[in-house]
Amino acid sequence: MSREFRQIGVVGLGVQGAGVAEVFARAGLAVVGVEVDNDGVGRGRGLVEHSTERAVAGGKLTEDERTELLGRISYTTDIADVSECDIVIEAVTEQLELKAAVFAELDRVTRPETILASNTSSLSVTEIGVHTGRPERVVGTHFFNPAPVLKLVEVVRTVVTEPDVITDVTALIERVGKTALVIGDRAGFISNSLLFSYLNHAVMMFEQRYATREDLDAAMRYGCGYPMGPLALLDLIGLDIASEILDTMYKQSRDRMHAPAPLLKQMITAGLLGRKSGRGFYTYEEPGSPVVVPDAWTPSESTEDSVRPRDIARVGVIGTGTMATGIAEVFAKRGFDVVLRARSEDKATASIAKVRKSLDRAVAKGRLSEEDRDSTLARIVPAVEFEELADCDLVIEAVAEDLNVKRAVFGALDEVCKPGTVLATTTSSLPVIECAATTARPADVIGLHFFNPAQVMKLVEVVATIATSADVVATAHAICQKVGKHPVHCADRAGFIVNALLFPYLNDAVKMVEAHYAPAQDVDTAMKTACGLPMGPFELLDVVGLDVSLAIQRTLYNEFREPGFAPAPLLEHLVTAGRLGRKTGKGFRDYTSS
Repeated sequence: MSREFRQIGVVGLGVQGAGVAEVFARAGLAVVGVEVDNDGVGRGRGLVEHSTERAVAGGKLTEDERTELLGRISYTTDIADVSECDIVIEAVTEQLELKAAVFAELDRVTRPETILASNTSSLSVTEIGVHTGRPERVVGTHFFNPAPVLKLVEVVRTVVTEPDVITDVTALIERVGKTALVIGDRAGFISNSLLFSYLNHAVMMFEQRYATREDLDAAMRYGCGYPMGPLALLDLIGLDIASEILDTMYKQSRDRMHAPAPLLKQMITAGLLGRKSGRGFYTYEEPGSPVVVPDAWTPSESTEDSVRPRDIARVGVIGTGTMATGIAEVFAKRGFDVVLRARSEDKATASIAKVRKSLDRAVAKGRLSEEDRDSTLARIVPAVEFEELADCDLVIEAVAEDLNVKRAVFGALDEVCKPGTVLATTTSSLPVIECAATTARPADVIGLHFFNPAQVMKLVEVVATIATSADVVATAHAICQKVGKHPVHCADRAGFIVNALLFPYLNDAVKMVEAHYAPAQDVDTAMKTACGLPMGPFELLDVVGLDVSLAIQRTLYNEFREPGFAPAPLLEHLVTAGRLGRKTGKGFRDYTSS
């Protein structure tokens, strides 16, 4: 017979604890909130009142509902006041010693059958539970911040948690309108284990001055559709909290990617904790404010204006795939004359037809007039011979992701293109310098990594080699802006920004499934629900193609030799078995053709 939950205890009324108290009170349950002193009670009460006030203003609660909700929460500084609660959720600071002391006291003051839960985001629930005389009735309930808004709760079972406890707690979580995922007791659980490794990697890239904070954040927002960039997200979470979570993960995994980046620790020591202190990776209007203000790290416009870009009027595009035709469309729409080069007349004609089909779709959706479609098509000229690119000011190579093929193309371009032509490659992971070295003009070669589909995606990674001249970088930046794209700059290193951050995260997700910690569906649900990502890691892997993903992961591992970047054996096995994702109908999931 399942337990009946009538009264909920919440110990710790910071942002998270106050949010958890609000969640249960919204669902009609009586809540006892506990804080260490009257000041803490006042802050906790204020957080609930402010949150519910916003909910009324946003039309999510009526004034009467808010009054009833607030009346269901009682506040106290005496932990013994939770003695009659059916479940008590601890939400104090993320320190094992403190949580252990709270649980020992809860074990003393509550009834033997009361369930004790921890809202820890990374600590071992098992280690917390052993400080009680009822570890079989100890569970993790990891709510995500802000608790009233985010739907996911990770329900963490230990090796001794009784099955009926998990069943009853899961039912309670779902009763208050949340999505419960039951998982084992591992540092970081699902979401934080994957999220914080990615965030730490971004800090390392910034620390190495590989890219600016603005470009790192913009790359992941525009390139992956993430709601926030990694450094802005760290500021929101709090650098001190992030470091504690990473430390916990590292102690269990011994994975170097989980060891907090030195810069993170230095910033914490200096009091730069993120939004709550008014300064972290960005500077804010005031402590707690989300408004970013300029500071010493803000890029200077005068730096960009100091180098004059080259004039670009005619653009060559090499290739017949989706990327090549998309890039040709992007430039032609913005008034540039485009030469679209293919290996044969038939392929060139087919490429123009692809552009027409894309433009026709835009006309059908009302995004483009018929006149603009016709004028765009008129600007694109098909070509077969490299010589037809001779008078182009910019040539963009978008052929197969094969270094030998690309080198051959750049060798041919070097022979026919006029002096001063900018030569660009759209490679997503290969070294740009390898293409540049094939020419006698390496200073004119740059990477322009458009994202697919080029007509839609705003991001372009501008990749300068050690040989690329400053005016070519300025030209690439200016041309991206002219065609409505957002350029981000980085050096010539495997994966550039997006793939270097994205694919280790995807690989970590595969390792999690490989270890039987959680099924792929649950991992996808966790990352979409808790982190607001547009796709879960396994959905994304199946879309990208497991073979493509494996090739990128191998490239990253071969360049950095980071043990954690070694491709997960499960990924290799699926590729060997021909399960490549949606394109073959089978990947991490099976797909039916429509």
